[in-house]
Amino acid sequence: MNEAIKKRNSFLDDIREIINAARAQAVRSVDTCRVQMYWHMGKRIFEEEQQGKDRADYGTYLIKNLAKQLEPEYGSGFSYRQLAFCRQFYRLYPIVNAVRSQLNWTQYRMLIQIEDPCKREYYELEAVNNAWTGRELERQIHSQLYERLLLSNNKEAVLALARKERIPQSPLEIIKDPMYLEFLGLERKPTYYEKDLESAIITHLQHFLLELGQGFTFVARQKRILLEDDEFFADLVFYNRLLKCFVVVESKTRKTTHQDLGQLQMYVNYYDRMEKTSEENPTIGILLCTDKNDTAVRMTLPEGNKTILASEYKLYLPTQSQLITEVNNVRKMVEEQQNFG
Repeated sequence: MNEAIKKRNSFLDDIREIINAARAQAVRSVDTCRVQMYWHMGKRIFEEEQQGKDRADYGTYLIKNLAKQLEPEYGSGFSYRQLAFCRQFYRLYPIVNAVRSQLNWTQYRMLIQIEDPCKREYYELEAVNNAWTGRELERQIHSQLYERLLLSNNKEAVLALARKERIPQSPLEIIKDPMYLEFLGLERKPTYYEKDLESAIITHLQHFLLELGQGFTFVARQKRILLEDDEFFADLVFYNRLLKCFVVVESKTRKTTHQDLGQLQMYVNYYDRMEKTSEENPTIGILLCTDKNDTAVRMTLPEGNKTILASEYKLYLPTQSQLITEVNNVRKMVEEQQNFG
């Protein structure tokens, strides 16, 4: 009887998988056709616009007049704003074969509003490489992922990683500072227990891995480390396939201290000496904290340290002006550190 039920359930699961796969394929087909439609419309609008004497004025008149005729017949997808996006879409992507089938119109509409071509290319490549949804792409743009990565890299290095022309050589190339963890959904209150933060990260592990950087996979939570008769527990352990190393993450709901760095260094040493194989690279330690004294961090760790990183985390996404201020402050701090070194 149980065997018959198992077979029936297996059969049902197979049918559901076929239906879900077909539906997903249908959605992708519709998205691809929609993108192609808007591209061809943008091309035709642009060609017609070029015939006007005063192209800017004529183009505005042309699109407004076209929207008045199309919107009542076909709906809001053909408003003046949408048609203006179509024209911009064609101007930025004049070769139809360069339009990526993995991206939908919502994603392209976000991309064409980015003025910096390098920044636009970075988000386009990362959206494809990481299979970002429209919501994930929007979040990464709003959290200024590109600018945060530029703090520790140059523009060419960031783009080369996105183009898969090279693999990262240092954790600084993929790990962000600060990290934005608004997806944890923690309430606004003065204090949190570290176990609450850790539990929230595990619950939203997929989003955390996305924020953490490229190539991360989950290994363990509260990894038990026994040293003689003493027990220690590392909060989170990951593995990065690009850097080919273990990554130990310790989370603190306060400003970092030199004791925190020493504890993390012990966990890193343990993984280097007990878990790492000869083919793997040295273990990386990341200390997540609400605040840090960069000078104290630098003085606590050995000179030339490249494996222990302290990264601030923010539980709520700031406004755009706050983000710009934050990025500029960090950039200034990095320049001062380089001059100090």
